[in-house]
Amino acid sequence: MNIKSINIKLVFGLAYLGMISIGLYFLFSVIDIKDLMSYEFILANKDIIFNYKKENFLAFISIFFVITVVWNLSLGPGTPIALFGGFVFGKWAGTLIIVLGNTAGATLIYFLANNFFSDFIEKKFSKKFSKFTNFFKRNELLYYMFFRFAGGAGTPFPIQNIIPVIFNMNIKNYFIATLVGIIPTTFITVALGSGVESAFNKGSSLSFLSILLLPEIYLPVAGFAVILIITFFVRKLYFKVK
Repeated sequence: MNIKSINIKLVFGLAYLGMISIGLYFLFSVIDIKDLMSYEFILANKDIIFNYKKENFLAFISIFFVITVVWNLSLGPGTPIALFGGFVFGKWAGTLIIVLGNTAGATLIYFLANNFFSDFIEKKFSKKFSKFTNFFKRNELLYYMFFRFAGGAGTPFPIQNIIPVIFNMNIKNYFIATLVGIIPTTFITVALGSGVESAFNKGSSLSFLSILLLPEIYLPVAGFAVILIITFFVRKLYFKVK
């Protein structure tokens, strides 16, 4: 029975990895990741993106939501998708869409990781996060929510999503803690993306310094600084590597 269970987990795990690999292959065969980071590419295609959003608003939101979920399933970093969401939807709508999409994607990846990759994750991360795990076990909802609020104390977003596997967090608590906890950092990142869009509207000849001095840019950057300071102290308190 145990062997059969292991075989089922292996099959599902390999199927998941296979689907993600195929999806990423087709994605990057169509889109060059360098283009997405190119000022000229974004400026040249900005009107196309915004016109499509204007004419197919609900479809565009649905597509972007699905992409956000899939991005989480592929263990993609959280920053690029949040910046793009802010750029296209603005800081308020962008924050709502990204928070919901990231929460749905993170919960799904947690469910898959907890059921099919728990042994590997525990072996890989249990020692590194052992001290923090003790806090999670006291009140998993509260402490994991704070962990999310602090940007994972510098932990990459995909790793944040699967760390609760170590202490087998209740999936309902995981969903709530993620939904509420990622709001501050998501808003800051989305606002930065929205600020970049505002800067683009003011002309393509703007210098780096003039862009940085725009309120739409320096306020989110200041927010990032606050999050970094919080992260520094959280790491000092809870993530001392022995």
